[in-house]
Amino acid sequence: MNRKKILLASAFLVNALLIQAQTLVVQVKTFETGKWGYSNVDGELVIPAEYEKCYPFSSNGLAVIYDEKERQYHFIDLKNQRLTTDPASFKIKDGLGFNVSGFNDHLFLVQVNGRWGYMDDEGKLIIKALYDNGSDFNGGYATVAKGKQFFVVDTKGNETALESGVMDVKEFTEGLAPVRMNSKKFGFIDTKGKVVIPAEFETVGYFKDGLAWVKTMDGKLGYVDKTGKWIIKPEFEAGKEFDPASGLARVKKNGKWGYVNKSGEILTIDSESFGDFSEGLADGKKGGLVGFFDEKGEWVIKPQFEAVRDFHNGYAAARLNGKWGLIDKAGEWKLKPQFDAIKDVTLVE
Repeated sequence: MNRKKILLASAFLVNALLIQAQTLVVQVKTFETGKWGYSNVDGELVIPAEYEKCYPFSSNGLAVIYDEKERQYHFIDLKNQRLTTDPASFKIKDGLGFNVSGFNDHLFLVQVNGRWGYMDDEGKLIIKALYDNGSDFNGGYATVAKGKQFFVVDTKGNETALESGVMDVKEFTEGLAPVRMNSKKFGFIDTKGKVVIPAEFETVGYFKDGLAWVKTMDGKLGYVDKTGKWIIKPEFEAGKEFDPASGLARVKKNGKWGYVNKSGEILTIDSESFGDFSEGLADGKKGGLVGFFDEKGEWVIKPQFEAVRDFHNGYAAARLNGKWGLIDKAGEWKLKPQFDAIKDVTLVE
């Protein structure tokens, strides 16, 4: 066997091993129990539908569930075994408006005795619960608050104080975090806690694919890069983050939704509704049914569903005849519609 064939065979073997080492999991709610469990993408329950409340698996193979009888949160693995934690009792942010994103940088934000800290994936409170509030980690950093003082913390718990005059700070994405100053205007800080984009905006979004939307004090929305330079001039009424796969962001102008690319060019779609692009596709509606179009505005999955969710890890939840399943990017059923409800597919490594 020549060298090229050996290398190709080796690459195939490595890819096969990687696929075997990864698992796609999705939360599902069954009609039989009316409760939540977890399924693989073939529809096989890997964890019974026995939970009133549970959350997506993180890439580290742990998910949060809530035990109604104990009134306590726990971490479980793919075998439905509970992780022993110290302390044993903790709370999480799961109220209205909070998205439980799971472990980030192997750390999970938990509340112990009324204060917030961070637990690792071995169940240890690696950053003590000292804070009145905190964000998820992203890229090795999180933001926390003690009273009126705000800090950036790294994964070892080292604190960097933010300058005075900060009213609030959000979580990091791509190394920058939105900050609100005493002027009630927004800007961005870096991981050293320094204001790198001055607070001169009415409100701002998060950086994604190198750009963030910001709204001027006269209510116009545009997009800036990480230096604060205008890349897309403020001319919109509303907007969302960019999708790296399509290079598009959803925007509203003159009361109508459409999409903009990084050159400021507008894409209009013949659709009754407009979803955000995710993994290169966005959902829309025609004739009361939902499908997906691509970055060219072409309907690659014709409208045929009652409802859908965004694509994650190659699959999207879709509802037909009152039942939920999973479709691939060709619009084919990977998991036939059979569940009362279904969430997004997550990858466990």
